[in-house]
Amino acid sequence: MKTLETIFAAKLLQVKAIKLQPQNPFTWASGWKSPFYCDNRKTLSYPELRSFVKLETARIILERWPEAEAVAGVATGAIPQGALVADALGKPFVYVRSKPKDHGLENLIEGELRPGMKVVVVEDLISTGGSSLKAVEAIRQNACEVVGMVAAYTYGFDVANKAFKEAGVELVTLTNYEAVVAEALRIGYIKEADVEVLNRWRRDPARWGI
Repeated sequence: MKTLETIFAAKLLQVKAIKLQPQNPFTWASGWKSPFYCDNRKTLSYPELRSFVKLETARIILERWPEAEAVAGVATGAIPQGALVADALGKPFVYVRSKPKDHGLENLIEGELRPGMKVVVVEDLISTGGSSLKAVEAIRQNACEVVGMVAAYTYGFDVANKAFKEAGVELVTLTNYEAVVAEALRIGYIKEADVEVLNRWRRDPARWGI
């Protein structure tokens, strides 16, 4: 029986949300060079896939954190799916900016959270985990409890795993690096030679390509 990780990996590949360019690497916001790019936002353009992400995310929240009282999306990538999931669950929704707005109310969190609320965070992608955990800290500073985080995809970097453990945040994802690479190889999206390049990059992404 196929797992959720494999099913969603196949769906991402079908809509070409996974880009593999070992010879022409991408540059991430962190400055890292990468032969791999996952654009989860493409799922929003496909109604059936958009619903799949919404319903599976909502299911995970109900199963893992039934006590959650509100949903928070991390700006900007997880705002749409976070709002869709909150609507499916009938829960309040907020989103967390990367930095406070420089005008108006100068909010870091947009929407309303009451002190003491139990909040589940929705994220689109986990790389180093830095921006995701900044959102968690913002919610905690708002006197709320973060019960967990669900993301569409994770690269599974050691630095991110360590950061989430140290922050005391349980992370569940719809799919991950291993599932995507295995499915990409199975359907001929990549070749065996590409897998070794990708694995070398993933072992030391900060230095790969230097």
